[in-house]
Order: sequence, then structure tokens, then C-alpha cells
Amino acid sequence: MSAKPICVAVFTGSFGVRGEARVKSFCAEPTAFADYGPLSDEKEQKTYDLTITRPVKGGFAVRVKGVTQKEAADALKGVKLFAERSALPNLPDDEFYHADLIGLGVFDTGGVEIGRVKAVLENPGGDLLEITGPAIEGSKLLPFTMEIVPTIDLTARRIIIDPPPGLLD
Repeated sequence: MSAKPICVAVFTGSFGVRGEARVKSFCAEPTAFADYGPLSDEKEQKTYDLTITRPVKGGFAVRVKGVTQKEAADALKGVKLFAERSALPNLPDDEFYHADLIGLGVFDTGGVEIGRVKAVLENPGGDLLEITGPAIEGSKLLPFTMEIVPTIDLTARRIIIDPPPGLLD
């Protein structure tokens, strides 16, 4: 596992005219992002001290320390918010932070390397692994289910997949 910070939320714009910002949470417990702060941007150059004020459509309205005007809250749109890994809870054996899966080698049940995980995509029907590799034209999306992805070994940095015939063709 990497010691890199984990993306827990993103600013999606302003809320109202008094400097509140809108945030979309990526946490299993949606309000938890506010407990992991202060949060930083992707380059760890700026930190943000947030307080949730209320739930809103698509996320939460938050007060950001030092942001008092709508324009300043609007300027935050698109900034991803990262928490230090040490601030996050330990996960059960069958749960993973998406950041830990990116870059892992992907192998079939016979031990043949298929490629690497390029991204983990959240989808209303279930998460998808985006797989790239020399034998794959472009990239392929693989449902991230126990049936198709039976083994994840973070220590060995590998994932074993058992896709149904034709899924990766």
C-alpha cells in the first residue's frame, strides 16, 4: 500500500451567495470526509478546513475556513480533496481504497498477465476496473465483483480475475 493521500471528496461549486461551497463525497459514510481534515489539494500545496452546514442535492454545503464570498467558493470547483491515509479508518479484508488498486498487475486464473489497473470507475450498477495492457486494444472495463475479481493481493501487488468468456475480447 502507498502512503499517498486518498481522495475523499471534490468541490463542485458554490452554494448560495455567502461563500459556502458544494462538495461531493467519495466516502462510504458520506459525511466522513469532514472528519479527516484538514484536507489538501492533489499537490498537497493548499489545505482546506471544512465544516458541513447541510446536505444538498448531489452532496453537502460546507463552510471553508477563509472563504467568505461566492466567487471564492466558485473558484474551488473541481479541486479534489485528499486526506492523509493515517486519518482514514482501517478497512476490512474485503474492502479497498481505489488508490491502492491503481497500478496493480491483473492476471487470469492460470497466472497469465492480462495488464494493469488504470482506474477504478464508480458506476451506479457497481464499480468497474479499467484494465490496460499490451494484449488489450485501448482499455477494457471489468465489473469489480467477487465472481469476476476473486483475489486481490495488495502485498504481491496483483489481482486475479476470472472473467466470463468474451468479456475481455
